[in-house]
Amino acid sequence: MKVKLCTLPFLVTASIAMANDEATDALSSTPNYEVMIIEGQRINLIGSSQSASEGVIGQVELSQRPMLRTGEILETVPGLVVTQHSGSGKANQYFLRGFNLDHGTDFATSIDGMPINMRSHGHGQGYTDLNFIIEEAVKTITYKKGAYYADVGDFSGAGTALISTQNRVEQGFVELTLGEDSYQELTTVNSFQQEDVSWLYAVNVNYYDGPWTDIEEDLKRKNVWLKRSQTFQDLTFDTTLMLYDNSWNSADQIPQRAVEREIIDELGSLDTTVGGNSDRYSLNFQWYTDNFNANVYAIQYGLNLWSNFTYFLDDENNGDQFEQVDERVIYGGSFNYTLPFNNSFLTHQFGAEARYDDIDEVGLYKTQDRQRLGVVRSDTIGQLSLGAFYEATMNWTSTLKSVVGVRYDYYDFDVSSLPESNVNGVNLTHNDGQDTDDLLSAKASLIYSINSEWETYLSAGQGFHSNDARGVTGKVDPATGQPIDSVDPLVRSLGYELGIRGFITDRLNTSLSLWTLDLDSELLFVGDAGNTEANGATERYGLELTAYYRIDDTWSLDMEYAYTDAQYSNVAVGEGDHVPGAIEHVLQAGISANFANGWFMNTRIRYFGERPLEETGKITSDSSTLANFRLGFRQDNWSFKADILNAFDSNDHDIDYYYASRLSSESSGVATEDVHYHVLEPRTVRLSATYHF
Repeated sequence: MKVKLCTLPFLVTASIAMANDEATDALSSTPNYEVMIIEGQRINLIGSSQSASEGVIGQVELSQRPMLRTGEILETVPGLVVTQHSGSGKANQYFLRGFNLDHGTDFATSIDGMPINMRSHGHGQGYTDLNFIIEEAVKTITYKKGAYYADVGDFSGAGTALISTQNRVEQGFVELTLGEDSYQELTTVNSFQQEDVSWLYAVNVNYYDGPWTDIEEDLKRKNVWLKRSQTFQDLTFDTTLMLYDNSWNSADQIPQRAVEREIIDELGSLDTTVGGNSDRYSLNFQWYTDNFNANVYAIQYGLNLWSNFTYFLDDENNGDQFEQVDERVIYGGSFNYTLPFNNSFLTHQFGAEARYDDIDEVGLYKTQDRQRLGVVRSDTIGQLSLGAFYEATMNWTSTLKSVVGVRYDYYDFDVSSLPESNVNGVNLTHNDGQDTDDLLSAKASLIYSINSEWETYLSAGQGFHSNDARGVTGKVDPATGQPIDSVDPLVRSLGYELGIRGFITDRLNTSLSLWTLDLDSELLFVGDAGNTEANGATERYGLELTAYYRIDDTWSLDMEYAYTDAQYSNVAVGEGDHVPGAIEHVLQAGISANFANGWFMNTRIRYFGERPLEETGKITSDSSTLANFRLGFRQDNWSFKADILNAFDSNDHDIDYYYASRLSSESSGVATEDVHYHVLEPRTVRLSATYHF
């Protein structure tokens, strides 16, 4: 079904609003639990959560962390690693629970109910670009790992992060940050009240040349948010406008042999003309009461991305640079209603959502120096999804309750090729087509409260992710013209989890979860090639441990550890069962202090364990360790801080891949398999001055 709607000049987006200003209400289906909030640490969710692996991060904790990139706000999710293999305007690379999530597949992310994951995207399925977020205007990040929650649908196998924005701030501010490599950033956030109406604005402008040897990153990022909130008795109505525009040059991953032969250094580039530009405009309407919330939204999004990962492997004369294009408008909406009976035994929660991606073009072009030489593939797509869920919470006793949910999702795909053939003369109209699919998913949790300080959880749930529409209808490989098999529209996952959370003392809270996850297949549409890469079913299991210790009113410690074992199931004899990119160990730890005399500090260390880069497990990445440090001082209306990022000046790798490429100096027709990596940015210092008003 192809529904053609008018393209808005900017995006209109609205999202699910929190039914209460308290962040924990986003997780609670029974509103009468007492919630303890630890300033600067995690919110205690005993009595309001369905598993041990969900939580809420507040603005206090976000503001304490020294970060190199905006996307690192998701590293507040225990066990989730955020890296980058390209320029600062491209979506980050994410790792969680044994998944190399690429740029977002199998981890659902939203802001005020707006979906951030892009379906059937030009670069990758579930593409999650967080560069439009102004982190200082974020109120909370609610994370739910696993697929045990009926209100979460697509991309939910590994989990989800729900970002909510501020309605108002207690104190406005303007902050200027300057750093090495021409880093310049200006941020201001403020709100004001007019009777029952509050207004909030947030502006962020960022310029950065980067530390790279052969290019200036020339990052030019601009973000503007404007939010209006009005209360009518018990109903609140919010309208939010978000505007984002960015352009950049990229220092992509490089082959190890090019560094060893001293063709380039670790900060060098083999193609200095890659990079991109992107924009995202949204207008958001939300309305909510204590037990009801609803939204409607529209999003206008665009991306032009130039990359070159294999250099001269496919084209010895012009090189292998390519451009990926994505131009779309997304429309959608949802509602959620909680209905308690007069007694406290049973609570009902139900809701529905709709989303339509009107994609004018998702394309792949052969280029040189950002000039198009020919089209590999270019399509227009209409993709519709409808979802509904029901969840019942039953309080069997004062200490035992169960949560049982069911979810139904329906998808409609419509793909049409724009050109009649690609650069090789392959007729791609054979890839045109329509398809539909639906899925029924069941979820359940059993929660037992040992006492007021300890709670245990047993959870199970079915999740899924949608596949790229071009893979669903595809019949011909655009590069070779050979027949290919189309893929399943929706891919099922099944997960289980056993967990416990609680307080060891009144200053130390902890959680432990043991989990397993089976995925029917890991078919992946490869935007770099315009076709589907076939991978088999997988099995994952792991352990996650968190501990947050408030030593006294000044000092706080936190530690998060995650272990994962991931492998392909039903592997033929002689084939490897290792899942490329699956991290075995992740450790993150931090210490923060706020002194009475106005000084404050925060130190964070992240250990990112080695992982297999191909199926046999013989080629692996090295582990990496990254440390960030912040020292600051507050007095009256002013605050000053110094961030030392990559404080130990580690030259570990941000990310590693293993694949074939060819350098210009190598013999014709030679394809060399090699590790390709992106090094951590060298130690850099950034100084900030903030005036509060």
